[in-house]
Amino acid sequence: MGHIPKKTLEDLEFFTVTEQLAGFAITPMGKMACQKLAPLPAQEALMKELLCVSEFLASFENDNRIPNHGFEDLSSTFQLLKIENSVLEINAFRNIAAASDTVNTLLLFLKKFKPYYPSLFAWGETIEVNKEIKKEVDNVIDRFGEIRDNASDSLYSLRKQIQAIKGKISQSFNKALSHYHGLDYLDDIRESVMENKRVLAVKAMHRRKVKGGILGSSKTGSIVYIEPEATLNLTRELQNLVFEETEEIKKILSQLTDYFRPYLDLIKTYQRYLIEIDTFYARARYAKEINALLPIFAEDQELWLKDAYHPLLYRSHQLEDKKTYPQDIHLNPQSRIVVISGPNAGGKSITLKTVGLLQLMIQSGLLIPVHEKSRVCWFDSILTDIGDNQSIENHLSTYSYRLKNMKGFLKKCDDKTLFLIDEFGTGSDPELGGALAEVILEDFYERNSYGLITTHYANLKLLADEQPAMVNANMQFDDRTLEPVFKLILGEAGSSFTFEVAQKNGIPFSLINRAKKKIERGKVRFDATIAKLQKQRQQMAKTGKSLQEKENKFENESDRLEKLNQKLKAKLISYQELFDHNQRMIVLGNKLNDVAERYFQNNKKRPMIAEILRLVESENSKRKRNSAAKTKKAKALKKTVEKEVTKELMTIRKEKKIKKEAPPKPKAVVVLKVGDKVRLLDGKSVGSIDAIEKKKAIVNYGVFTTQVNLDQLELVK
Repeated sequence: MGHIPKKTLEDLEFFTVTEQLAGFAITPMGKMACQKLAPLPAQEALMKELLCVSEFLASFENDNRIPNHGFEDLSSTFQLLKIENSVLEINAFRNIAAASDTVNTLLLFLKKFKPYYPSLFAWGETIEVNKEIKKEVDNVIDRFGEIRDNASDSLYSLRKQIQAIKGKISQSFNKALSHYHGLDYLDDIRESVMENKRVLAVKAMHRRKVKGGILGSSKTGSIVYIEPEATLNLTRELQNLVFEETEEIKKILSQLTDYFRPYLDLIKTYQRYLIEIDTFYARARYAKEINALLPIFAEDQELWLKDAYHPLLYRSHQLEDKKTYPQDIHLNPQSRIVVISGPNAGGKSITLKTVGLLQLMIQSGLLIPVHEKSRVCWFDSILTDIGDNQSIENHLSTYSYRLKNMKGFLKKCDDKTLFLIDEFGTGSDPELGGALAEVILEDFYERNSYGLITTHYANLKLLADEQPAMVNANMQFDDRTLEPVFKLILGEAGSSFTFEVAQKNGIPFSLINRAKKKIERGKVRFDATIAKLQKQRQQMAKTGKSLQEKENKFENESDRLEKLNQKLKAKLISYQELFDHNQRMIVLGNKLNDVAERYFQNNKKRPMIAEILRLVESENSKRKRNSAAKTKKAKALKKTVEKEVTKELMTIRKEKKIKKEAPPKPKAVVVLKVGDKVRLLDGKSVGSIDAIEKKKAIVNYGVFTTQVNLDQLELVK
């Protein structure tokens, strides 16, 4: 169970965060809940809330936006429902119906989109969906907040009678108006309205002549306002009916109130759920504002904040358009305590406050502005000693107050404690205060506590060097300008730059030299060594960065060449396959060409088809053999194909050469005569010879005749 004192919340300005958070809630009760937000007592409950907030934040970016959750405060209604025979007002019923409808809509939406919002769905999974509440209210009250005529049979009957009486009143008044107007008893305005009743504007001199009830007169007294006698009787009847209507409405509302009494707990649950949803919404909106997210929760006791921003500083700098510097802090069992040293105004306190405030926020169910790979853990207690601790009420000096504070720390510190102490051990004689601070820090160390402290004491820097799970750190400074860089460097102590800062601020060099002589030579040397080391570290960091960039560049070039090599290999393989395939196709094509050539010579279809079939079967048998022995004989097959191709190519070339050299075979001489069926050697159309003159024939094709050389014709059998 966690316990975090109020002083810690004040020191780390947690209440400023809750005030800012409240500004994002949309209901007054949600705002109050945000202001009361505090660290949760247990980690299990915390995780449920954090996941809900994280899902709400994600809902702003996707298409399935979570429905509206606005509601009116029902607290006064709860009190009335507890009192017997109490009757709720119409507005209270409408608010209950609206809250019930809002909750139903949310619950059904989250059920439908459970894959997107599993934690938000689980949060309200046990709440009952009740549609009767709204239905019951809608049966009695319309959307304008009026009681429906059919809310009861009696009300329906009464309202019909009221309408009828109102009609009669209007009729009788109009009759009296025209009668007295005809007698010229009325003023020019003729009529007016008094006490919600129509009245005649009678001239004062004729008031005794008009029967009815006087309801008043004009300021001058020249007009008397009279309600006619006939109307007067009907008005009394109307008043009785209106009274009965009011009583009937009370009865209806009383019955409706009684209907809701058993639902008191459910309505309370609905309101509580809507307040929780409003705080989740506000937390998600605040997270969006400060670029916050849900980091990883470490299984062991480890705190690794990467690119961590102080949320209050981040927001105020945003408004002023200033840059905020993020911090990197790492606490784990191997380096539990960080001792930060270095000059003032370097950002040491802000680093402390950033760690503390972010830890308070995450333990209160708020997302934090860090890198998504950051790791956080749970601390049972967070103890702080930050800022001006002068206690005027107790008349204690700063040092006495701080010692009293340390006493409290020593009681509570354990392995689940995070302590944050600014300017540790100050307020007393430096040597004696430093010694006391050292033993207190040793005690924290032995209790396995986690913490960050800032100090100027050299002995605490040395202690951090000696203890394996304690580490020195400093806020980086630019050694030339002595301006802070706001970056925490782990692993080395910081110089206070006392003399350097003094020199920069115009203290004469002679005075600085005298001061150096007055203090122990060793201390100056120690401080100078630290300053020198810091400068060297900065130089090394720059060199390291440059080397890293070069290494990355070479790695990228190497990757590029490797990819290029792979592509070339793939292309070579594909070209080789294409070449092999083309060679086979050439051999096959040549064989087919030979078949075509023989067919051209002898015009015999059967031998041609037989040869083609033999070729196809031969190729298919090769395919079968290839697929069966593909893996084993790939290389052997390749060589065989190459040899075969070469051999075939040689044979084809020889045959072609012989064919070129050999004279064409003489054709069998056929003597053509009149009446023979003939066709051109390279044609398809068949005609008959009509006449032969010398070496030419007249060929009749039916539609036309033409003269052709005899040697260009062949006989068609």
